[in-house]
Amino acid sequence: MTRRAVLAIAAHPDDIEFMMAGTLILLRRAGWELHYLNLADGSCGTATESARSIAAKRLREAQAACRLLGARHWPPIAKDLQLYHTTETVARVVAVIRKVRPRIILAQSPTDYMEDHINACRIAVTAAFAQGMRNFPCRPRVAPTGDEVTVYHALPYGLRDPLRRRLRAGQYVDIGGVLADKRAALAAHASQKEWLDVSQGLDAYLKTMEAMSREVGRMSGRFRYAEGWRRRSHLGFSAADSDPLGAALGRLCRVDRRYESELERG
Repeated sequence: MTRRAVLAIAAHPDDIEFMMAGTLILLRRAGWELHYLNLADGSCGTATESARSIAAKRLREAQAACRLLGARHWPPIAKDLQLYHTTETVARVVAVIRKVRPRIILAQSPTDYMEDHINACRIAVTAAFAQGMRNFPCRPRVAPTGDEVTVYHALPYGLRDPLRRRLRAGQYVDIGGVLADKRAALAAHASQKEWLDVSQGLDAYLKTMEAMSREVGRMSGRFRYAEGWRRRSHLGFSAADSDPLGAALGRLCRVDRRYESELERG
């Protein structure tokens, strides 16, 4: 039987909670095993503390969020703004993927407002592609797998690409019933709320997440609160019609047929 595991991969502590946590909670309720990987350690997310101090604090916050989500936490592999698409970083994520053997990978948007998010996406995709290649480096060494995996990309933070263009999703997941749980997981990142209040003027940290979820719900045309996903090409990953997210969530996941038809038109 296909292993029902999902691996969420993002750049920083709280990225998963902002854009992915509702979907994760629903998958857990559907019987899926959850895995949570922040690639960067959060060491730049402060106006007052040392890198070592804030990284330790944010690790504890991420672990607390994982307990609320019911997910296994995997440790970060790089410092903030030093996360690059290199052989070493990909090799470390390959090892996690081979251990977890996920059927679903949730990754960040290929285009986003900051480079760490974009690099986290690239690392996740390359590692997923290389999971079955025996001659690609793997740190630590783990035997290659031949598993199918389907990669879904979240919408970018702010719902726009770096050139300010609005983006929309191909699939929408109804998170209205788990919004309180998503909010609680995000609230575990208390230091990030403090940092963003100072650095970006986000004096309503939790309300910002809710507002984005509400806007994605409006985009869905059906749900009040939603998370949006774009399914990556199957080539090199899975069968052409593979959509395990839709199959797992059923009526809670709406495919945007207009989006799909526009993909065909080019």
